[in-house]
Amino acid sequence: MTKRDYYEILSVTKSSSADEIKKSYRKIALQFHPDRNPGNKESEEKFKEAAEAYEILSNPDKRAQYDRFGHAGVGGNSGFGGGGPGGMRMEDIFQNFGDIFGNDAFGGMFGGGGGGRRQGTRGANLRIKLKMDFGEIANGANKKIKVKKHITCMQCTGSGAKDKGAIQTCSSCGGSGQVRRVTNTFLGQMQTVTTCPACNGEGSTITQKCSNCKGEGRVYGEETLSLDIPAGVQDGMQLSMSGRGNAGERGGPPGDLLLLVEEEKNEFLTRHDLDVVYQLHISFPEAVLGMQAEVPTIDGKAKIKVPPGTQSGKIFRLKGKGFPAFQSYEKGDELIEVNVWSPQTLTHEEKDLLEKLKNSPNFKPGPEARQEREERGFFDKIKDVFGS
Repeated sequence: MTKRDYYEILSVTKSSSADEIKKSYRKIALQFHPDRNPGNKESEEKFKEAAEAYEILSNPDKRAQYDRFGHAGVGGNSGFGGGGPGGMRMEDIFQNFGDIFGNDAFGGMFGGGGGGRRQGTRGANLRIKLKMDFGEIANGANKKIKVKKHITCMQCTGSGAKDKGAIQTCSSCGGSGQVRRVTNTFLGQMQTVTTCPACNGEGSTITQKCSNCKGEGRVYGEETLSLDIPAGVQDGMQLSMSGRGNAGERGGPPGDLLLLVEEEKNEFLTRHDLDVVYQLHISFPEAVLGMQAEVPTIDGKAKIKVPPGTQSGKIFRLKGKGFPAFQSYEKGDELIEVNVWSPQTLTHEEKDLLEKLKNSPNFKPGPEARQEREERGFFDKIKDVFGS
């Protein structure tokens, strides 16, 4: 199913400010909140869809990626991205965006303001740069990388406590993670629900901390990650992998892994969108007489025929030898631009031979050739290649 545009979901535009986006999200989230629409699956999906859109558009970096690459820049296959409206969990939405609802009547009604009992603190996202060569980008790749980050403490399995007996129910909230307050206003009594300050919303407290992690439920260590990168990514594209970031505190959910793609330069080829370009240098006799040339491609080598009389600047195309589009069947080509090389030094015999040939009519460029050389650039010739 085709994903909807995030700006459309939140009824905003690309020029909308952060405050306008936040205000619009709050309005939509309250409209489709599950507590207001109990048992309504369609409303629940729209609630999650709005949260997914807000997660991207409220973050300047993610918003910039989305504006540049669309959904491909903030999601993907193989475990990357949100994976659709249903990809976000309700507890993550309330934990990450609970402040959007505020501690007003809606906050007390829906649990947005006070939250509810939550399990620890969510771990921070982990951002790393991932270098990829042309072959890996074109075909996709499995990359194994070692990263240093917070990982779950194995001694206490993330609870932060010495043992099970060292965890007790919070006496302030009775284990609910919330405290309710009733205030008198000119409209009458109003009840608000806020996070319990004694247990920070967890519903329990630790009497004896784990000696290994000092009560955090996590330690700083190293982990080897196996990442399946889909084909067609681009330089500067950010991929996200849910739950592969830093471990949360005391059993809290982990953060996400954010991968920033860095495209390594190729020794022979340059990239132009989905196409790759190779500069083929040939000698003057080869241009006149024709030849068969071997050229590098992303995946190896290919042979092309250079016909007699080929002019410098001529472009040949190898169809389908470029990059695939991300999450698409479209594929670019390899464009080969011919450059006729002129020798810097000549022997007496070579110079005499050329002196005899330079006045020959076949060796004099006509006005059409001069005009072609002066007025037409590389990309004009590419248009002719695709138009032919």
